[in-house]
Amino acid sequence: MVLATSAVRLASRRIACSPATRRAFASNARQESAPSKALPFLAAAGLAVGASQIVSSENKTYNLTKDDVLDKEKWKHFFESYYNSVINFATKETEDKFAAYWPRNILILFGPPGAGKGTHGPKIEDMLNIPQLSTGDMLRAAVSAKTEVGLKAKAVMAAGGLVSDEIVVGIIRDRITEEDCRFGFILDGFPRTLVQAKALDKMLAEEGACVTKVIELEVPDSVLEERICGRWIHKQSGRSYHIKYAPPKTMKSLADGSPDPASMFDDETGEPLMQRPDDTAAALIKRLKGYHKETVPILKHYAPNGVVKSVNANQGMDGVW
Repeated sequence: MVLATSAVRLASRRIACSPATRRAFASNARQESAPSKALPFLAAAGLAVGASQIVSSENKTYNLTKDDVLDKEKWKHFFESYYNSVINFATKETEDKFAAYWPRNILILFGPPGAGKGTHGPKIEDMLNIPQLSTGDMLRAAVSAKTEVGLKAKAVMAAGGLVSDEIVVGIIRDRITEEDCRFGFILDGFPRTLVQAKALDKMLAEEGACVTKVIELEVPDSVLEERICGRWIHKQSGRSYHIKYAPPKTMKSLADGSPDPASMFDDETGEPLMQRPDDTAAALIKRLKGYHKETVPILKHYAPNGVVKSVNANQGMDGVW
């Protein structure tokens, strides 16, 4: 940002408020930019007060000659820099107020295995400009960063135990304090039970927040087997492929029409893809039973708040969106 001496700023304000200047700026909307049209007035302001220096935001002083004051390009640079700094300041101030006083957009994405959470989640993330948080990723990051909660989780896993809801909620609490979550976040994979949902609500209430939207991706159980058994994933990024609906570019088929495992590579990195051990027809039956028994009641928990929205995910991408 560039700042003029106080005399220049005062004269500039007076000229900016004059009828001639207002007419010039009004005309700019149809002709040229405000900074360019205002240059003669700014130059006049500088001459009127005998401007002698410009001070940069780094507190460097630049002496001005009479020719400098009349230099259109120098005034253009000054005015545009000052104008942009004001806009940036106002934008930042508005963002800070929004983050402080407006409820964060906290969204939970639900759906049975194969419903398309891995496909639609990133699109929602891009649309709302808030991060999608996976409990698995957060857990690994906390352990790697050796946070207090991460060390607790590491000790439990090293002993062969299951990480408690309290630890998972603590990991989420730490993660949502980061800058990218200031306007909200998307939870994927948590909560999975009603107990977890209530623990999440309690934690968010302590932070002055609450769940603002729950999206359920609906797909009939009969459709899910084809989706699940044809799914391949890139382990490092979580990118998901399907041998029928979204095959990798490298996929080749064997004589029986099934994909050749040796040809399954990630489109972006070229790294091998894998199938999850539980992406089988037998495992799906058990997973769906657990989903309907434990996860669906969470929807009933949030329904009275008017935040639950069910979406038919048994259709093409355009239909879902």
